Amino acid sequence: MKASFQKYTLNFKQASGTSRGVYTTRDSWFIFLNDGTNTGIGECAPLPDLSIESPNRMSARLLQVCEQISYFSQYTEELNTWPSIKFGLETALLDLKNGGKQELFPSAFTRGDQGIPINGLIWMGTPEFMKQQIRAKLDAGFRCIKMKIGALDFETELELLKAIRREFSAEEITVRVDANCAYSYQTALENLKRLSDLQIHSIEQPIPTGRWNEMAELCLKSPIPIGLDEELIGISSGKEMQKLLETIHPAYLILKPSLHGGFSGCEKWIGQAEKYGTGWWITSALESNIGLNAIAQWTFHLNAKNEQGLGTGQLFTNNFDSPLEITGDQLWFRPEKRWDLQNLLSENTEEDF
Repeated sequence: MKASFQKYTLNFKQASGTSRGVYTTRDSWFIFLNDGTNTGIGECAPLPDLSIESPNRMSARLLQVCEQISYFSQYTEELNTWPSIKFGLETALLDLKNGGKQELFPSAFTRGDQGIPINGLIWMGTPEFMKQQIRAKLDAGFRCIKMKIGALDFETELELLKAIRREFSAEEITVRVDANCAYSYQTALENLKRLSDLQIHSIEQPIPTGRWNEMAELCLKSPIPIGLDEELIGISSGKEMQKLLETIHPAYLILKPSLHGGFSGCEKWIGQAEKYGTGWWITSALESNIGLNAIAQWTFHLNAKNEQGLGTGQLFTNNFDSPLEITGDQLWFRPEKRWDLQNLLSENTEEDF
């Protein structure tokens, strides 16, 4: 088996903001595995300032993986500290095993018979821009909205959420919010009390990571269920997972294969969560359609409940044409549509072994 990799820069259609900053581009690395007949492709897409991996060291680490592909393909757990590479390698191996057609988990989803319910993601920006996004998602038929909060004045964000509730009840539209670690403990507690009047489904990561006791107190006192996302990054052992869940008692885990140890790492989290009655859903992490496709197929394979966070494929100007399509509030795989990976495959790979 030969292995190679290629860096590719995705350009956002418009700047996308969170409380951590604004994205205009993002880099992904693609790993290619060839057995002489078929080629499996996987995406390695760390997020700057969030992933435990250093984007500056990705090429060097991928070079090592490609040089020792026989070893790493058997011992992917050796990449626990490189979760996006682990995810990319797992994806490429599954793709190769299934004939290199980007159909990793054949199912009713890949046959085009069933879609996956997803949430409509509202990025941070000016109040007017956020209003436009909310209106567009509601008009498109989304029944679950996820709004990034924590960058604007809280009163402004509260008013945007009130506007949704004036038009739609909680039975009609589910509203999730994601603070991306924006608040202090005291501010979070005050804001959660005020948000609770709007029947918010959940809030992701209200305070910075590593403050387990404060987060546990918030989970105990909050009138809104709390989900953990960033808090899970860098944890790979079952013992550590168990300790976090026993200490914090979150209502939900929001799992991202590129950040949380690939498919295998996330499945480990799911196993632990279900022991404690903790809910979970799956979210992409700004991958191209190659990574998004892998995550979507795996999510369907898991029989995941409720709306998933898989609506990021339309964010880039130079994404790859694929069978993925959003219709209403569902992500569909249209098998009659073909992949166009020419932009990626026409590039010279950085290393080939």
